Amino acid sequence: MTKMNFDNVSQEYFDVLKELGNIGAGNATTALAQMLQCKVDMKVPQVRLLDFSQVGEAMGGEEQIMAGVYLLVEGDISGSMMFLCEEKVAHHLVGKLMGVEGNGTGAFTEIELSALKEIGNIITGAYLNSLSSLTKMKIIPSVPDLSIDMAAAILSVPAIEFGAMGDKLLLIQTQFTDEINLDGFFILMPDLDSYDRLLGSLGL
Repeated sequence: MTKMNFDNVSQEYFDVLKELGNIGAGNATTALAQMLQCKVDMKVPQVRLLDFSQVGEAMGGEEQIMAGVYLLVEGDISGSMMFLCEEKVAHHLVGKLMGVEGNGTGAFTEIELSALKEIGNIITGAYLNSLSSLTKMKIIPSVPDLSIDMAAAILSVPAIEFGAMGDKLLLIQTQFTDEINLDGFFILMPDLDSYDRLLGSLGL
């Protein structure tokens, strides 16, 4: 099988990557609903293959303050993954989890940061579990790191690691809805060998 290269990815590959994105995001939504103990709906995710330089803009601008959970992935595939959401969405999720009204702005307390990291942990874990079940591959996430910063600053960490792999990545934008619309972004960054293994496990 030829090595995958995102610069000339075929429509068939992309369709499968989109489907993996849909299923992963759906699983994450279910986990979020269970954690928050409320109904959470999900619109069909938008899955886009972007240059790394376009990602900040796709999430609403590089200067937008975001909460980002970043973790490494090991096992049968290697790479990293991120889940990002706007600061106001992060406040809303933390408020829901803690049973208080999120104020939508301002610094997070230590306990709120801990709750946010746990939300990110559950969401990314559910996403990776669905990927593992589909592909029958062992996928082991590291303990996640949490950052609250401008999108450009959060993305600069994986950008350095990712540079060696090429300059395109898969951005999965999911809109969750409880009583308000919540945009969340998954960025899956396996190395190219791992993408080959993922798709090979699905018969491609």
